[in-house]
Amino acid sequence: MAIFTDPIKDHADFGPGDAEWLHLLVGDWQLVADLAFADLALWFPVPDGGYVALAHARPSTSHTVFHSDFVGERIRADLHPLVDAAYRSRHIERSSETSWTAETAMRVEAIPFVRNGRTLAVVTSHMDLSSSRMPSRLELTYRQCAYDLLRMGTLGLWPDFATPTGSRRGAPRVGDGLIRLDAEGVVQYASPNGVSAFRRLGDMETLEGRSLAEITTALLKDRRMVDETLPLVVTGRMPWRTEIESRGVSLSLRAIPLRDEKERFGALVLCRDVSELRRREMELVSKDATIREIHHRVKNNLQTVAALLRMQSRRMESEEGQQGLAQAMRRVSTIALVHETLSQGLTQNVDFDELIDRQFRLSAEVASPTQEVRTRREGSFGELPSDLATPLALVINELVTNAVEHGLAGRRGTVGLAALRHGKKGREERLTVTVTDDGVGLPPGPRHEGLGLQIVRTLVQSELDGTIEWLAGEAGGTEVRIDMGLDTEYRRS
Repeated sequence: MAIFTDPIKDHADFGPGDAEWLHLLVGDWQLVADLAFADLALWFPVPDGGYVALAHARPSTSHTVFHSDFVGERIRADLHPLVDAAYRSRHIERSSETSWTAETAMRVEAIPFVRNGRTLAVVTSHMDLSSSRMPSRLELTYRQCAYDLLRMGTLGLWPDFATPTGSRRGAPRVGDGLIRLDAEGVVQYASPNGVSAFRRLGDMETLEGRSLAEITTALLKDRRMVDETLPLVVTGRMPWRTEIESRGVSLSLRAIPLRDEKERFGALVLCRDVSELRRREMELVSKDATIREIHHRVKNNLQTVAALLRMQSRRMESEEGQQGLAQAMRRVSTIALVHETLSQGLTQNVDFDELIDRQFRLSAEVASPTQEVRTRREGSFGELPSDLATPLALVINELVTNAVEHGLAGRRGTVGLAALRHGKKGREERLTVTVTDDGVGLPPGPRHEGLGLQIVRTLVQSELDGTIEWLAGEAGGTEVRIDMGLDTEYRRS
């Protein structure tokens, strides 16, 4: 989450890592909002002595007390003294009176977040007391956990830079299940969802009063496949994530050690059943592998077709027939090259620059092996969807071949290929492709189109939904320009 505006950056007196630490806080403080059953606001001092709101978190375990977003606004006059006192004292400050409004009664606390002996910002906690009742054990435990984390913030101990930020989905949340451990890793409290998660793994006994490490060890069937981080997570010693699998159930665990000035006095372990999520991921991996294999087989089959055409051309006595089969082989090989590229990735997009770099020079050489033809490429195509990559590769192949065979007409020369991506009227991204040569130029009168140019025009109009025009080059030769859209959804509409 981006929480800093440029003006705040300009006057913020941050040391190395301070800004990243506050970003890490905002990225993880939903955990505290859920535990505290309270809205959280992050306040940053401004030069005139006031404070401005940089971020706001609402609890998912309770209703919010602020229905409108106040990020970017100045602090209210009634809240300013409390925030200012916390900023200067570097201790948690609680309002002496309950704040009453027409709809709610709030208890407000101000927590300074201190790093390297300097207060960087203040977090305010706003809890609704209007529907107060005797709190349950779950609520009391959750609030104590929230207080412990916020207290660690005043000591610069939380958030922890060692917390992993990997891309694997399924991070546990408070509502998924919470277990509180003591310093020895013994369960002090387990939420109902936390108990249910371990029951699905196969543990039918109560969790409280037992070592979480011993519980998870007993559930493991194949200990050779254990994640090496598991012992440190289930004992609460490191702020890491791990997973345990048993009886077809996958449980994601995240540990948050609780510390004070002297030692680690406990830990929070969040747990979430991610069995369905992992099953879907495995299905996607299997489908991706299947799609890559299909592209690989199509490529092999096309190469087989090209080889058969090559064998057939050797048996033909007609030179015209041999040339026709050679052109067919070249077109088949171009399509095979696209499928080879698709078989190497996980997406249906093609790095067209890498593909065309291989094809461009080869097309010029194959078109006339006895000529000295130089190639020049400019610009970048970027990634293109596969339904555009195949026809565009065929079009470029035909135009380069035509430029060598007819534009240069047996002479030495240069064939150029340029790509330019640009926007048009703010709607869809466009691509302009230009193929040039420094040969004899366009013939006078109407242009005769052979099979190759007929293929080009058909592909540009029907497959690329674009336009093509032939122009005389400024310094001689010929320029062929193609303009096409890149938004496939827009093209289909």
